[in-house]
Amino acid sequence: MSKKLLIVIIVQLFVILFFLGILVGKKMNNQNSRKSDTENIVADGTSEEEKRSEIVEDTEDTEQSVQTEENVTVDRDVDYGAMDVPEPTTDDWLYAKGNKIFDKDGNEVWLTGVNWFGYNTGTNTFDGLWASDLNQSIQEIANHGFNIIRIPISAELILSWSKGEYPDANFNQATNDYLVGMDSLQIFEYVMGQCRANGLKLIIDIHSAETNASGHTVNLWYTDRISTNDYLASLSWMADRYKDDDTILVYDLKNEPHGKPYEGTGAAKWDNSKDANNWKYVAEQAANAVLDKNPNVLVFVEGIEIYPTDIKKNGDFSSTDEKDYYFNWWGGNLRGVADNPVNLGKHQDKLVYSPHDYGPTVYEQPWFQGDYNYDSLMADCWEDNWFYIYEKELAPLHIGEWGGFMTEPNITWMTYMRQLIKKYRLHHTFWCFNANSGDTGGLVLDDFTTWDEEKYSFVKEVLWSDNGKFIGLDHEIPLGINGVSLGDYYK
Repeated sequence: MSKKLLIVIIVQLFVILFFLGILVGKKMNNQNSRKSDTENIVADGTSEEEKRSEIVEDTEDTEQSVQTEENVTVDRDVDYGAMDVPEPTTDDWLYAKGNKIFDKDGNEVWLTGVNWFGYNTGTNTFDGLWASDLNQSIQEIANHGFNIIRIPISAELILSWSKGEYPDANFNQATNDYLVGMDSLQIFEYVMGQCRANGLKLIIDIHSAETNASGHTVNLWYTDRISTNDYLASLSWMADRYKDDDTILVYDLKNEPHGKPYEGTGAAKWDNSKDANNWKYVAEQAANAVLDKNPNVLVFVEGIEIYPTDIKKNGDFSSTDEKDYYFNWWGGNLRGVADNPVNLGKHQDKLVYSPHDYGPTVYEQPWFQGDYNYDSLMADCWEDNWFYIYEKELAPLHIGEWGGFMTEPNITWMTYMRQLIKKYRLHHTFWCFNANSGDTGGLVLDDFTTWDEEKYSFVKEVLWSDNGKFIGLDHEIPLGINGVSLGDYYK
């Protein structure tokens, strides 16, 4: 072999080894980048997320801010893969007493959650999975301190499942390749498992009778295609199927029953009759459909839209004159509880009332006209529509939906609502996680992955926390990487 040829071979080998070194280095960096980019865990165990913000520790009568501890213990790394799923348990059931909710040991709990819709729209899973990774989203909801997710779903989808029919779930099959081959029910149960692994609990919300992105605009719990009996059957089937799994802690019986006076029997009413459109009567039936199968879960009963100003003259809702009624948000009028409270008999300790409340960007209600403040909102809307239930200790309150854009005129109202929630530790689920909520926006941006830090910081003040740790509702499993289990909190 000539000397020149030997030199050429040596140079080529050197170049090959050089580029192999670069490729190996890039591979190692890529393997570590997802953890470091998403969580930024530093050597002492402190996350940049924790350093940026404050957790609020609430009391009954004051608003007291407590700075988050600088050193937050992180129990596991974040890689957003599927987590090992623990076996279902039955020791996390809750009950109501007075205006509070307690665990099995009599410890008070605080439900501070978020809404994530899609099972009601035709997506047949969570909206946003066309862009985001399901495992990552679930983990980040838990990591951000929400301890329960309210899942809007249609009665029609549940009925399909009960018949062995499984509409396709729509999701990005590249991003969520681990879901490929699962039907919509299997994906739902996969969600339950991953929520359980992250210390998250669930509220099943019958958001609409039929599967439709606009299904919530339908006044009642039945349509020409889905009867009241179908609606009740859907609740019964769900309660029976998951009766041995306390991942589902609550059934929100029907989202926002409503209707205006001119709609007559097509509008939801609240009285002591057995009329088909009497939500109070049907809510009792719906609660029994659930509790007959699983007597351990809580049931949420929302309000309606209108209520008579004079029960003696118009107690049957026969008037079609708007002047004869008090109006409120859909699902937000619970004046009827004062005259005809929901009666669940031996299961009364499972009842929670759940009004919805929004700001002027959704609709400029009369109480928003001119100057308004916390006291005027209480006097003109909250007190008589639902807050009296809390004051009189008739039942706990859960604000099932509240939220909106971080701009005026909405932010003023939202600040007062947060003040109310904080002062009285009202249970709540913020609307919403979804970026595609047209009149409110969401906690994440259009990619369904990047969090709106301004909005999250606002809501974070009314998430259950103590000494820099979020409090979960599972007695054994911590809430995400920044939380503790209920058992550890009360240890």
